[in-house]
Amino acid sequence: MIRSYSQDDFTDYGVHPLGSTGIRKIDMQLSNKQKQFLKGLAHPLKPVVLLGANGLTEGVIAEIDSALEHHELIKVKVPEEEREMRVAINEAILRETAALHVQTIGKTLILYRPAREPKIRLPKG
Repeated sequence: MIRSYSQDDFTDYGVHPLGSTGIRKIDMQLSNKQKQFLKGLAHPLKPVVLLGANGLTEGVIAEIDSALEHHELIKVKVPEEEREMRVAINEAILRETAALHVQTIGKTLILYRPAREPKIRLPKG
């Protein structure tokens, strides 16, 4: 289950809940400068979540959500062979976790979402 947050938790970071569904929406966009900064931080990272044979399940979404809350910037490996299916899975992950897309390299998706107490300070965009 995806956690629900109060309006006050994320207002300063451009993140707002969407009613009682628990799905959050991020109102911010990353500038090219901010994306380049995050790509540099993500370069040495290893994927923290690997999708298995069951594909994208609620458990996987919960794990990605938890990893984003803890790390803010993560890599997710989507080993799907068909490109269209991989793109659909990536879009579902972005929608369900309210994360921002930083970059896709092959089968690896780089995601960013500010935590309640952000560790990463983005440059002004």
